[in-house]
Amino acid sequence: MSEPVVRTERRGPVAVVTMNRPDYRNAQNSAMTYALDDAFAAAVNDPEVKVIVLAGAGKHFSAGHDIGSPGRDADQSFDRRAVMWWDHTDKAGGDQRFARESEVYLGMCRRWREIPKPMIASVQGACIAGGLMLAWVCDLIVAADDAFFADPVVRMGIPGVEYFAHPWVLGPRAAKEVLFTGERFTVQQAKEWGMVTRIVPRAELEERTVELAEKIAGMPSFGLALAKKAVNQAEDLMGLRSGMDSVFGLHHFAHAHNAETSEDSLGGQSARSMRDANKGD
Repeated sequence: MSEPVVRTERRGPVAVVTMNRPDYRNAQNSAMTYALDDAFAAAVNDPEVKVIVLAGAGKHFSAGHDIGSPGRDADQSFDRRAVMWWDHTDKAGGDQRFARESEVYLGMCRRWREIPKPMIASVQGACIAGGLMLAWVCDLIVAADDAFFADPVVRMGIPGVEYFAHPWVLGPRAAKEVLFTGERFTVQQAKEWGMVTRIVPRAELEERTVELAEKIAGMPSFGLALAKKAVNQAEDLMGLRSGMDSVFGLHHFAHAHNAETSEDSLGGQSARSMRDANKGD
């Protein structure tokens, strides 16, 4: 039997949810998206779980969206949970892309951001493009000292990933530098910009993340839920949600432009070409 694409382990009051496609650097396909949603829903509905940790198996947290592995499943139907929209599989062009990405990427990330229990991302190695989205929906990010980050999709002619939180997470100047250059930024830079909560040695990442989760778990659950909601509401009042809506439109305009002027909606880029462009950065 094949390994599940997501594993869940209970550590007392902490649910550790682990993305489990290490051979593909935990690239996110739809199967993983819905497996994550199932795991998060189970943790929310378990009264014994106080805090959720999101981790990635293997050397890397996540290399982003799956745009080239044998498990890529963009042509498959899945139950729609995040948005009320039609299925994408019998559509074409922008209709297909908008339907799928509204659900699987932007919609699911927004759904997970609203989880009423604190979430901590435990990040090692690469956290690239769509991997940023998975980390950013979490309330805190504990990163190993070998972690690195990037959103290189401007190389595709696309203005950032679907869950466009860049100006709020990084600040406007850093967001522009990250997007304009497409280069990796270090875990130290991420900490300086306020994106990463704590940096720990790689060998201690799991232990230190769970230690923080257990400390948080000592607080009242309802108080934690209200505190999380208060901060999220403040971010939305600062334009996070409406900003994402506006940029999601630009994102799909870029896909459509690519489809008209180049060989495909990704501007001729692949997972390999994007990776190779950043080697040595």
